[in-house]
Amino acid sequence: MPSNILTAIKNISDFKTNNMREYFKDYATTQIKTVRQEMEYYVKDAISGSFKSVKDKKPTDRYNGVFSYVGSKNKPPDMIIQGGDAVVIKTIKTYKGSLTINNYPPKDHLKWNDSWILKNCREIEGGQWNSKDIFYVIGWTEKRRMKYLNFIQGCCFIPEEEVYNKKIHGLKKNIYNYLESEGLEASSTIGLGKVNNMDPLGITNLRIKGVWSIMNPLKIFSDTFSYDKNKDFTLIVLMFKNKFDSFPKNDIDAIVNDKQIEIKDVKIGNPNNPRKKIDAKLITTSW
Repeated sequence: MPSNILTAIKNISDFKTNNMREYFKDYATTQIKTVRQEMEYYVKDAISGSFKSVKDKKPTDRYNGVFSYVGSKNKPPDMIIQGGDAVVIKTIKTYKGSLTINNYPPKDHLKWNDSWILKNCREIEGGQWNSKDIFYVIGWTEKRRMKYLNFIQGCCFIPEEEVYNKKIHGLKKNIYNYLESEGLEASSTIGLGKVNNMDPLGITNLRIKGVWSIMNPLKIFSDTFSYDKNKDFTLIVLMFKNKFDSFPKNDIDAIVNDKQIEIKDVKIGNPNNPRKKIDAKLITTSW
């Protein structure tokens, strides 16, 4: 059966392990050096349903056929489920800490023609795709225990790319006008600007980059869900109702019938027009 976000929810609910120290003892053949790497493997195992096979199979075998793309450093996304959604992983140091997005703007969807993605990302699935939903997976770990994990559909809290592009275009225009007025040599770049020959010898260049961050969904959706510090672990998932309804019926039934998983109908503000409300699904489980 194809993997998706709902199968990940079910697998996490069934597995009930958030002790990273104990879990990653089974990764003896895999070099894991950071909390970020731990979370990435945890999410991959959740999606692929391979929590209980880490001792028996190498990552390449566990994930074979599950992901069409496994990401690249500093370029979105971190993974794409075969025929399904893109995933961006973010770890935070404090439970309500902001999310650092890096030097590219936040994205409500992953688009084929996005200038920030790599060629090999465009070529997945035969290149026959235009747009994919993005889920931001946000995790907070304390003393090697994952305390919460949030799967938030990008379009639940991130506006359309044009909102950012218009402002970025204005910034770049002003930067290039200034560079021109100073007689500096500007170069074309995907970032905000690039200046060559900043010194009399012509040996110093400057790249002007944006560092994006976005408020933690625990703050954005404080009237919709909350994190209970008394719980050892909490999983929170938020997506549009029409997204939830688009998953295979057997996967929907599996989590609906799981007594450990709670599903609620909620309304959230439209990121492009907060006065308008959108029907959404809130899915939670904890222990």
